[in-house]
Amino acid sequence: MATVVKKGLDESEDRLIARFRKKVQAEQLLTELRKREFYQKPSTEKKERLKALQRENRRRRRRG
Repeated sequence: MATVVKKGLDESEDRLIARFRKKVQAEQLLTELRKREFYQKPSTEKKERLKALQRENRRRRRRG
């Protein structure tokens, strides 16, 4: 889906670009692009997800 930002009547180009950046960041487009840049085997993706869960569990245990 394309990200569309329309310029308002009295809106400057700088403000328009700022709104566009916020919208792209909110939709997490850049992270998705980086994720899809290279093919990863499903088994590799699963291993990375499991490692991330383990890191999160360790962090939670340390915090209490």
